[in-house]
Amino acid sequence: MASSERVRTPLIVALCAIGVIGSSRSLSLGGTQRMAAPQGRGVISKPSTHSVDETVGKLTGILQAKGIRLFTVVDHSGEAAQAGLSMPPTKLLIFGNPKAGTPLMLAAPSVAIDLPLKILVWQDAQGKVWLSYNSPGYLQERHGLPPELLPNIAGVEALATAAAQ
Repeated sequence: MASSERVRTPLIVALCAIGVIGSSRSLSLGGTQRMAAPQGRGVISKPSTHSVDETVGKLTGILQAKGIRLFTVVDHSGEAAQAGLSMPPTKLLIFGNPKAGTPLMLAAPSVAIDLPLKILVWQDAQGKVWLSYNSPGYLQERHGLPPELLPNIAGVEALATAAAQ
């Protein structure tokens, strides 16, 4: 198996797992096309009226104002550029609050794989900016979280909405 095939096969499997392949949206593994914002299968995407950097700045300010800890920002496009690759601006914000997350992990330890919470801010091939995140309901179902703990993660929706405006 050629090196590119070894890389491509896990990529295809991963894309199927998150619902990118198998939808009506378009994706080219050659890098010339990118899909539109994914919906369903646990991912919610909201359009932003700002650039990626402006959206990240706005979300960072909202998190700080609410006392929510921003653990890190992963600059996927910046890392790609350092590796000599090109991709549209794409940044992942990882944030949370131990007072909200700890009860979730005590109730369902597997939820730790999805915590801290994350919002992906990315630009599609048409230049449109999106905020994508795991649906709280999806996380509840995936990990068997009790309904009374859903508010501990439901705030991600309001954060994404506020940052997008």
